[in-house]
Amino acid sequence: MKPLQISPETAIALSKQLGVPLEHLMHMPQHILLQKIAELSKKNTTQAEDGPELPSSGKDGQ
Repeated sequence: MKPLQISPETAIALSKQLGVPLEHLMHMPQHILLQKIAELSKKNTTQAEDGPELPSSGKDGQ
């Protein structure tokens, strides 16, 4: 199996985002990598829809 054909910058960014060692990422089967990217995208979309949480002021609704 050949290593993935992605740029070094992309490989490093994906490795960090997915929490996978770079060496494992480069030899990961493409269908598994695509599945992990889809899961990451879904997670990021869900977080964006929820919006940032605002800190509570401690004053009941004021």
